[in-house]
Amino acid sequence: MKILVLVTSDRCYNKIYEDYSGEAIIKILKSYNSDYITKKVIIDDDYDKIINTFIEHKEYDWIITSGGTGISPKDFTHTATRDYCEKEIVGISEYLRNKSLEETIFAVFSNGYSGIKNNTIIVNVPGSEKGAVFCTKLLLPILEHGVNMLKGLPH
Repeated sequence: MKILVLVTSDRCYNKIYEDYSGEAIIKILKSYNSDYITKKVIIDDDYDKIINTFIEHKEYDWIITSGGTGISPKDFTHTATRDYCEKEIVGISEYLRNKSLEETIFAVFSNGYSGIKNNTIIVNVPGSEKGAVFCTKLLLPILEHGVNMLKGLPH
């Protein structure tokens, strides 16, 4: 399975902050299944750059984005994801948000989106390391099942 971790952060992209969330996501994925092929890309939270990165990595089974899910004026990741996807996966977003609300009331500000474009499942998780780790761990049990469903394989 090929999984892209897309970190959308102006500060990480401009090397003002070090990326911790993307690195943590990769570590979790690899420790869960060392056969997963993972790649991390850091871009600034720019609508067109997000869409272009999705297009450049359309052969991936999953794209997990970290960052840009909040309500700040510069949070475009969820909007770009929604506009790019052909079909929404409401259940994943609801699941992540509901579980996150059990941890912090501030999850009410999450606009994370989940959807499908062709054979790729795209999920937005928070940009904070804690939120990214929490949500990625929730995704682990559904990764292979989702790909099998999308490809019409037994699940």
